[in-house]
Amino acid sequence: MADPLVLFDRWFADAQANEPNDPNAMALATANCAASPSVRMVLLKGHGADGFVFYTNEESSKGEDLKGNPFAALLFHWKTLRRQVRIQGKVERVSGEDADTYFATRSRDSQLGAWASDQSRPLENRQVFETRYEQMKDRFEGQAIQRPPHWGGFRLVPSVFEFWQDRPHRLHERRLFVAEPDGSWREGLLYP
Repeated sequence: MADPLVLFDRWFADAQANEPNDPNAMALATANCAASPSVRMVLLKGHGADGFVFYTNEESSKGEDLKGNPFAALLFHWKTLRRQVRIQGKVERVSGEDADTYFATRSRDSQLGAWASDQSRPLENRQVFETRYEQMKDRFEGQAIQRPPHWGGFRLVPSVFEFWQDRPHRLHERRLFVAEPDGSWREGLLYP
């Protein structure tokens, strides 16, 4: 039986070598406390046996969804390879130290943007945001930019993987892995 994390690593390496645009782009699906769903693209910033990590403004709509309902789904679609991977699981916050470490790797402009943006909140006009951005440039002139208190990361701990491979005549291959209580994985196939 295959390990879905090993299989994901192999497929992700193929995507990094062959997918021309953002092989780490993934659709993140969340639902709020009222079970109203929402989906958007985010970037995978780390993965391993402990889960799949992305970063965001924790006061954004996705952050608010995850605070109230800490379950989500991810979808990687690599069109060039004619593959996709769907992952479901519980979501937890990453440590402040991990968020600080990642934030320090972002470009200075992206760091300033994290301070200037009230992500997902209504914006009167573009000029308001650009003015706030310029104010942050002035505020942090000549100094390192620390991570804003409202900005952090989340880790999806997988409980389900589905690996989808395109085949001729829509006779696709679908491999399903479901986590067992003992930490092992049960593998099966799904009809296309």
